[in-house]
Amino acid sequence: MAAALGEGDELGAAEMAHARQTRFLEAMLSAIPDFVYAFDRERRFAYANPAMLALFGLSADDMLGKTFADLNYPSELAGLLEGHIDRILAEGVTVEDEFFFRSPTGRASYFAYLWGPIRGKDGSVEMVVGVSRDTSERRMFEEALQKSEARLRAASELVGLGVYSWDPITGALDWDERLRAMWGLASGAEVDMDVFEAGIHPDDIEDVRKAIATCASPTGDGRYNIEYRVRGRDDGVTRRIATAGRTTFEQARPVGFIGAAIDVTAQRAAEAAIRASEAQFRSFANHSRNLIWIGDPVAETILYRSAAYERIWGLPCDEGATDLAEWMKAVHPDDRLQVAHALGSVRSGEVTTYEYRIIRPSDGAVRWLRDTSFPIPNEDGVITRIGGITEDVSAEDVRQVYVVSSSAREARLLQRVVRTLGYRARSFETASAFLSVAAVLAPGCVLIDLRKSKAEGLSIPRELKALSSPLPTIVLDAPGGDAAAAVAAMKAGAVDYVTVEDEASLLTKLASALAECHGSSRQTTPDETAGARLARLTPREREVLGGLVNGGTNKIIGQTLGISPRTVELHRAQVMNRLNARTLSELLTIALSAGVIPSPGDPARQPKAMK
Repeated sequence: MAAALGEGDELGAAEMAHARQTRFLEAMLSAIPDFVYAFDRERRFAYANPAMLALFGLSADDMLGKTFADLNYPSELAGLLEGHIDRILAEGVTVEDEFFFRSPTGRASYFAYLWGPIRGKDGSVEMVVGVSRDTSERRMFEEALQKSEARLRAASELVGLGVYSWDPITGALDWDERLRAMWGLASGAEVDMDVFEAGIHPDDIEDVRKAIATCASPTGDGRYNIEYRVRGRDDGVTRRIATAGRTTFEQARPVGFIGAAIDVTAQRAAEAAIRASEAQFRSFANHSRNLIWIGDPVAETILYRSAAYERIWGLPCDEGATDLAEWMKAVHPDDRLQVAHALGSVRSGEVTTYEYRIIRPSDGAVRWLRDTSFPIPNEDGVITRIGGITEDVSAEDVRQVYVVSSSAREARLLQRVVRTLGYRARSFETASAFLSVAAVLAPGCVLIDLRKSKAEGLSIPRELKALSSPLPTIVLDAPGGDAAAAVAAMKAGAVDYVTVEDEASLLTKLASALAECHGSSRQTTPDETAGARLARLTPREREVLGGLVNGGTNKIIGQTLGISPRTVELHRAQVMNRLNARTLSELLTIALSAGVIPSPGDPARQPKAMK
């Protein structure tokens, strides 16, 4: 009896131990987030932990005893999984795989699973147990990492970056092949700190060591950014390397470093070449007697002027107008339309040479300028800048000859003769071509060839006379020209009449005629300068000046013009400023020098020259 009771106690203790193990196992399987389950030999779910039941949104009674088909698994996936079960039951192997699954609760994820056999006492496979884990987050991370690495590789290849790492604790270096090439090393060559420092130019090594020490210091931000020279170990080539990176710290100790380097040798050489080119340009521009300028055709501003601006315009470069419209105010009123047209042609892509006058803002003096303007396109062919070379031809005006001949051959011959005599020569094919620009040409002599068309040729001196142009004219005619032809030329306004028999006689006669012609030429007089200043006035300012010349007071001038005396006073101050007159008597002197004639007895009446 005692023996029987002892056996019963042992059996009860074993059952209790088994129950405890079962509860422990169940508690453990319930606590883990992975999905744990088992299949019987009929491929039915024999067990599912709480995580697995929650995935399907089912209770244990609803899920256990069901097959994949019963749980509405996709047929293709169900076939795959049932094949794994059959194989494990038959062969006792372990199967590991991953699949995508959308559960009845709507959860769509990638699941990695590991299935294996559960054997009975006789060693046969009785069940299949499995564990699955949601791997979507890991896959997303891996895909993001792959994309990031792909972008890094693409960027590195695009700009030629060499990527490297350094272990501040061990000093170990890890370089990619591009960085090895920068150090002139063969592919796969071993690298360490000795190889690294041996490649650095001796003059730069101390700066590099200081930069490394700074980036490895816990008191700093860990940043490393430096540029230095490297001498290739195997190829002997000297390169300029720009590199940057950052150190990571743990507990105030440097534990890692990742950086990137790029070969900037070609870039620095190009920059040096540009600086040298700019220095040469500025040296040339600053020592040239001609003004070199650059403008923005879109913003209509002047971006650069060379030092010659001060000599020609009488103002320091930094005081000159940068706005094109403001600059245009200094151009002679009669020449502004021509200058605007020329600049428009340059904006359209043409190279244009034109002559015009300016009224210097500093002293009101008139200067004759010859400008060759040209477009400056960018690398895409778009005109983003315009430039010009401006020559002050005022001092050379008396040596200028304008040849007008409808025969290209004769024009070339006459130009050659003129230049032989020491003059500048410029030719025009027709009288209209010459007269269209005569108003803006620098002073000089006009040589007119009548041998092809007398009527057209004689129109030139008549038009110049009508325009009160200071350009004297010489008329060139064929042999046999009679006195009547000479008289007609003189009446038209020519200062000389020359017949041409041969080239030798042409040289002699033309030399004498040109000498007399230029002898009659004159430089700009003070009166002309005063007239140029007068041309800068607005119509209302001219009216006020007229009233002052006639002796009118502010009140009388105001009554005549229908404005207040205060307004007259303001215009009067502006007139004195524009004409650079400090006193009223100086203002009247300038006006009289410009040919303004008073109208005695009537202060309200405008002087003749002011009408």
